[in-house]
Amino acid sequence: MDPACGLNKEGETVKIQAYAASGPGAPLEPFEYQPAPPNLEPTQVEISISHCGMCHTDIHLWNNDWGFTQYPMVPGHEIAGTVTEAGSLAKSFREGQRVGLGWESGSCGECQYCRRGEENVCLAWKGTCTHGYGGYASAIRADSRFVIPIPEGLDSEAAAPLLCGGITVYAPLAQEVHPAMRVGVVGVGGLGHLAVQYARAFGCEVAAFSTSPDKEAEARRLGANRFINAREEGALEQAANSCDFVISTVSADLDWAAYLNVLKPKGKLCVVGVPASELRLPAFPLIVGRKSVFGSPVGSPSLIREMLEFSARNGVLPVTERFPMARVNEALARLKANQARYRIVLAN
Repeated sequence: MDPACGLNKEGETVKIQAYAASGPGAPLEPFEYQPAPPNLEPTQVEISISHCGMCHTDIHLWNNDWGFTQYPMVPGHEIAGTVTEAGSLAKSFREGQRVGLGWESGSCGECQYCRRGEENVCLAWKGTCTHGYGGYASAIRADSRFVIPIPEGLDSEAAAPLLCGGITVYAPLAQEVHPAMRVGVVGVGGLGHLAVQYARAFGCEVAAFSTSPDKEAEARRLGANRFINAREEGALEQAANSCDFVISTVSADLDWAAYLNVLKPKGKLCVVGVPASELRLPAFPLIVGRKSVFGSPVGSPSLIREMLEFSARNGVLPVTERFPMARVNEALARLKANQARYRIVLAN
């Protein structure tokens, strides 16, 4: 794909090349669009995309599962590439610099959350592929506040999935756990295999909960001290009162009462995977054990920068499969069938 967009040096209009769905579940087809306005805005950065990770959120948006997708729809919000142009007010970026862009690409900049560096909970947030065209493309433009430098010790294929999958699990772990804790990770998949690595790198004792016994060896290789087969009768009961913090990374419905029972008194259950049904929780363990349940979105730009630097220093890397961008439909089918081990990355 031609990475250029907007106006070239001769003043000629050049369009962004992308892959878009025309409707819910429709195959992605070649698509081109002209950025508006054609000239780069002062606060924007233009990125030539080298890699874009695939996320299950892309599947939900592609299918319009949440009811707000606009078509034609270009998925992709785990973007790595190089700066081709920086606006006059984006002074910290230079041409050729490796950068990343994740799920969020805009916020109001004025509310109490934005003012204290919590842009990820701004009520006026803008999503990279929900308020514009995403990263299954040759290039993209974004507000420079949400463009993150990629550390030298992290290659772009590894960095791309961290910009959503990585920060989704890093944020609650970094904000809620400390090295003396015992952490449970539910699911050893696209999110869970990263959560295991981060929790171990934080110095925690890590228990991996999975319904796939064949993942035990890999979970231990990634840093799990214990592996609990959640399908095995009595396994969750035996794990009662064993974790200070549990993070659920799966999109399946769980026995939430059983996982509350896994928590110690004052323990916390964090939900980052979106289950199919509403959570049904017994009140008694919440009251008697002072336990709590909460969710967590992606992190702020400052936390994403911290996460990338931490990952580079500690060797926290996603397990990836690479597909050429032109084979996007094949890659989407593999992701939808839950066959990816563990993150798929498209490469231009």
